Amino acid sequence: MRIGAKLPNSGPLPFQHGVPAMARALEDAGYDSLWVSDHIVLPQTIGSYYPFAADGRATWATDTPYLDALIALALAAAVTERVRLGTAALVLALRNPVEFAKQAASIDVASGGRLELAVGAGWLAEEFEALGVPFKTRGSRMVEWIEIARDCWGGRPAARATERYTLPAGILSSPPPAHEIPLLIGGHAPVALRRAGTVGDGWLAQQPLSAIEPDEIVQAIATMRAAAQEAGAEQVAPRVVLRIVESLGKPEQVAQHLDALAGAGVEEVIVDVPVEREAAERDLAVLRAGASA
Repeated sequence: MRIGAKLPNSGPLPFQHGVPAMARALEDAGYDSLWVSDHIVLPQTIGSYYPFAADGRATWATDTPYLDALIALALAAAVTERVRLGTAALVLALRNPVEFAKQAASIDVASGGRLELAVGAGWLAEEFEALGVPFKTRGSRMVEWIEIARDCWGGRPAARATERYTLPAGILSSPPPAHEIPLLIGGHAPVALRRAGTVGDGWLAQQPLSAIEPDEIVQAIATMRAAAQEAGAEQVAPRVVLRIVESLGKPEQVAQHLDALAGAGVEEVIVDVPVEREAAERDLAVLRAGASA
């Protein structure tokens, strides 16, 4: 199993250490990948339902500073050579799809083809309102934006005129990515899982360390495969990446779950780790031992 690290792009650490220094330290420590999170703005008070908490409440301080996810990955790309770079997860519907495609392709080229993007429909209605984007149609907007981005990555996007977006004929988008950028779909709702099976290249799951549920992942993979089959797609094993939250300083507890998660179909986990190289190496040694047990 691959072990990815959460690269902090929010809170005090990016400002205390700098994204480049943290990215170098985590690559040198041996992690397979680095992943950043995403919010453009936050409201003073969150009224939206938070789907990753049992009570539906987001409890973190909303004045937490966030460096832009794609800018943070560009900073990491400039100082690393091996690790894959990803978003967990980018709220795609909040962005201009052509500009997003350009930024992603630029990072992929600059990194030598190391970019992997997990995207989600989003859950924070106040953020959509602040950016003037309809919240109720965010899922279908994300799907269309994926189509546009992939078309742009081909270099010559076709003309289109839909309710949401108009792209004239004769547009060139260059440079193309250095490789075919994987797009994982985030979310646990049935509609998100169906999209992961039909539109995405896999699924980004999220579970807290205190409530790891391999059976939920097995059921989700079955939903993705069924959706792919209904859509006439080839039956291949979907790529599954699990973001384990609340895992900082608990490598032993994470390691205890890795065998069961691998058996459920998880190919890679993303964990919270120290950003100092020696401490990150110690955590990774514990995790690797669990993954190979």
